[in-house]
Amino acid sequence: MFRLLLKTFLRLLFRLVYRVQVTGELVLPADKRLLIIANHQSFLDGLLFGLFLPVDPVFVVNTDIARVRSFRVVLALIDHLTIDPANPLAIKKVIRLLEQGRPVMIFPEGRITTTGGLMKIYDGPAFAAAKTNATIIPIGIEGLIGSWFSRTRDSYPHTLFPTVRIAIQPPIRLSLPATDNPKQYRQLAGEALRKIMQAMVFNSQPKQTLHGQLLTTIRRYGRNHVVVGDIKQAAYSYGQILKMTLALGRLSAKFSQPHEQVGILLPNITSTLCLLLGLNAWGRVPAMLNYTAGLEAMQSACHAARIKTIISSREFVAKADLTQQLAALSDVRLLYLEDMRARLTLLDKLWLVLLALPFPRRAIKACDPEATAVVLFTSGSEGKPKGVVLSHRALLANINQIRSVIDFSPQDKILNAMPVFHSFGLTAGALLPLLTGTRLFLYPSPLHYRIIPELVYDQACTVLYGTSTFLGNYAKFAHPYDFHRLRYVIAGAEKLSDAVRSVWSEKFGVRILEGYGATETAPVLAVNTPLAYSAGTVGQFLPGIETRLLPVPGIERGGLLHVRGPNIMSGYYRHERPGVLEPPASEAGQGWYCTGDIVEIDNNGFVRIVGRVKRFAKVAGEMVSLEVVEQIARHASPDAQHAATALIDPQRGEAIVLVSTDAQLSREALQHAGRALGHADIAVPRRILHVTELPLLGTGKLDYVAIHALAEQMS
Repeated sequence: MFRLLLKTFLRLLFRLVYRVQVTGELVLPADKRLLIIANHQSFLDGLLFGLFLPVDPVFVVNTDIARVRSFRVVLALIDHLTIDPANPLAIKKVIRLLEQGRPVMIFPEGRITTTGGLMKIYDGPAFAAAKTNATIIPIGIEGLIGSWFSRTRDSYPHTLFPTVRIAIQPPIRLSLPATDNPKQYRQLAGEALRKIMQAMVFNSQPKQTLHGQLLTTIRRYGRNHVVVGDIKQAAYSYGQILKMTLALGRLSAKFSQPHEQVGILLPNITSTLCLLLGLNAWGRVPAMLNYTAGLEAMQSACHAARIKTIISSREFVAKADLTQQLAALSDVRLLYLEDMRARLTLLDKLWLVLLALPFPRRAIKACDPEATAVVLFTSGSEGKPKGVVLSHRALLANINQIRSVIDFSPQDKILNAMPVFHSFGLTAGALLPLLTGTRLFLYPSPLHYRIIPELVYDQACTVLYGTSTFLGNYAKFAHPYDFHRLRYVIAGAEKLSDAVRSVWSEKFGVRILEGYGATETAPVLAVNTPLAYSAGTVGQFLPGIETRLLPVPGIERGGLLHVRGPNIMSGYYRHERPGVLEPPASEAGQGWYCTGDIVEIDNNGFVRIVGRVKRFAKVAGEMVSLEVVEQIARHASPDAQHAATALIDPQRGEAIVLVSTDAQLSREALQHAGRALGHADIAVPRRILHVTELPLLGTGKLDYVAIHALAEQMS
């Protein structure tokens, strides 16, 4: 009786102090074999689960935690089993409890997180669930990071009375491939549990808008938390970010209509992010224009998305030498930040000081998470740029997907030189740190190969993003000590070269995490992580992403990748039908996006890119991957750059042409490299064109349209 009264009192106390919110439903299975798993944020987790879960499980407690004197009081209130997670035999006790029909609650990490993200996942709980065929209920707990009861007080801002959310997820049963090897069976179970835990962390996040998430993050970290720095050598706190966001949003609303696409032509500076979020807050849609793409591409983008107003900066336009290009744009009004600031009236300032800053949620009308948050544009490497419409839901889902597999904390500092008009630079490089409390340094160009390594050193950055091309050039000019603080180097946008991977490992002792994605997927689909890494692949798919591989005639390896998930775009704006949203659809059905990539997925879920459908040549009736041709060239000449394209050949259908910066590269060297890699001679190009440098897009990708035109011109 006393125990029941005490639990009732504690439940009321914690609901009052921590405003505990419980979502989802937990139903005991018919066979009563139930394993409840959860992430582990603090010493209070077990007590909160014991108080608020509708079942009374046996809690499995780490022996180290059980030795904490103050924690013994909590253990006296619950049924518990003390085990050492590192002891493989200890899990037998859990198996016996499950077989007896006792619900069991366990933290698969075995310890309270010290990073704020998931730690190492022990395979014992998964083995117990698989052995007993128990139902698994994943439960996510959120809010106690940085509290007095966590182990992250030194790395996260202290929160005395945070709001705690407990999200009960749908039940799952492990389905593992048959194997006679017990060790392999245990590893497979552990891998499956890791994926379940990552999906649980992702699914536990509430739906928000970008502006709403910014306000939530500000409330969590405080307005004095310094979060963004840029090339102006200024550091901005969340309070300053909020002020700039509200002011720029109100100013922009004077020159635009609700739901209007407003072009942004600005570099990687703090004002760019504040303008983007400000437009969102006022119901406008920022359209991020690629200022490196040239006049024709910018005009095409404005036409496709019906952009009538572009906001830029006179200082930036002058420095980037864009004056003539912008003057040549038709049917577009240009606004400059320097002129707009003069339109901030006394009434605007009073609104900002008396209402918006003290009560930002009341000052701005909330919008639908499914509404358009931003329009990005495809690179145009294979045709006219298309407008990619991304919702608040898609962007925040991708941020949460990334954070569920890679831990970022306020102690980290990201250097982002990838342009924010590129999806990689916008989502992972700018929005992710800004909306999660991770410090960020913005740099306007990834092409400054000597400066960026020095900045990484000077700013003590721990995370760096880049393409293979950019990372290779940073390595050439960097001092071996420049990157000593880096925890993560993440590569995307193009295939990571083996030579680049090797030089970073040998010179700096850093393992590059290669990822894969598309603008249409906001952008990350897969990434290697510290917990799941396989060299030569782009990692495993992120939680929440469904995949289908459809066969392609003439291509034996892999299949054409189609994806669906919460991070998929709302649709396209095409040049042929300006302003008309074309929802995603593919051969796999409505809501699916065809990536255009041929991929292979191994038994462990790692993804290997075989090539793009459009980057296959039909030579004498056989399909040849141009990616393979480039791989052969890189093997023969690893220090040079190479690009393959296909030209019309009346006798063979198509002929492969290799464009290379290696003036000494010969067909004989390519044949030797092809045989060493096990490729047929048909993949060895008959023509090699030598150039001093290959055309690049502003995002660092090879400009295959320009390369094809160059090959035609030189042939």
